[in-house]
Amino acid sequence: MNNETTNEEVNDNQEMSEENFVELVNAVYQNGIISLKVHFNEVEGQVIQLEAYGPVFVYHVKDESNNIYTCGFFLRELIARFQSGNDPAGWMASFFIELMKTKGGKPLPQQPTSEDEAKAIIDNVLVPQCIQEITEEFAPEQVHAGLDWNEKYGPVFEVGFPSISEGPNVCAISLHLLFTHLQLNRDPAELLLNALYKIRKEHGLE
Repeated sequence: MNNETTNEEVNDNQEMSEENFVELVNAVYQNGIISLKVHFNEVEGQVIQLEAYGPVFVYHVKDESNNIYTCGFFLRELIARFQSGNDPAGWMASFFIELMKTKGGKPLPQQPTSEDEAKAIIDNVLVPQCIQEITEEFAPEQVHAGLDWNEKYGPVFEVGFPSISEGPNVCAISLHLLFTHLQLNRDPAELLLNALYKIRKEHGLE
């Protein structure tokens, strides 16, 4: 199960006091503001708490026409990016640059008010979008992509390469995690594409 971008066990092998955790969250939040202001003049943000993933950092960026674009990030992925020194400002800005291709602003999607609404979004938006992006990315190679059930994680989106007959050739990612990415104006297919490229790399195909 590829769950690297969530916040589970951020402190991994060390206990962290509540006070230190609050300081960590505040520091990450401020680093996010500073990083985005490298590329954009007007940046605001907030930290929201998601039961399954902990603190999520939601930033709002205005373009030159005062249109607002919003995108969310997980704690663990921001920590990893800031610690890596691998151009965190450029990485964060890239999501907003992509969102700005939609003229007039891009707020977070409205939260579903029922399970039926959430299921409709998954069936009509998330699944078709992911299948289309995966198919286009690896065409003309055949790629397996579809929903499955995992005893530990529940519903998952499974992807893989039927052409790879030896060793691991599939990866499954929690459907709830993909849905959360969609609700944060992130492309859920990115997680699946990264997983597929990892499979290809493990088999010496990249």
